[in-house]
Amino acid sequence: MGGKCPHRKVKKRRFSHKTARRSRFLLKGDDMVYSELLKLAEGAEAKPQPLDEDLPGMGQFYCHHCDRYFANEDVRDEHFRSKRHKKRVKQMMGPAPHTQLDAELAAGMGMPDNGPKLMSA
Repeated sequence: MGGKCPHRKVKKRRFSHKTARRSRFLLKGDDMVYSELLKLAEGAEAKPQPLDEDLPGMGQFYCHHCDRYFANEDVRDEHFRSKRHKKRVKQMMGPAPHTQLDAELAAGMGMPDNGPKLMSA
């Protein structure tokens, strides 16, 4: 009787969360992306991206809504047709996302609102 468990030889193959977390830190927040899109809409002038060897495609193929760089134009165009991008565009066209100021006010860390003064002496 006894002996080793027959299932010990099989390792559990789970999704590695490290790659998702690593890319999570590189992305801008929703409020930052929203403010940049507003600036682009007001200026209506898209500046050419500076060349950067560290970014995919030398930093020339960029999606403003998703804050992502792509290796070439074909991959970027494929991304524009994806469901993830379309959801992101719809989200950014809606109401403004919450900012740090909103979070502080909700936590009670902002300026107190005591209402209007009733009597002045």
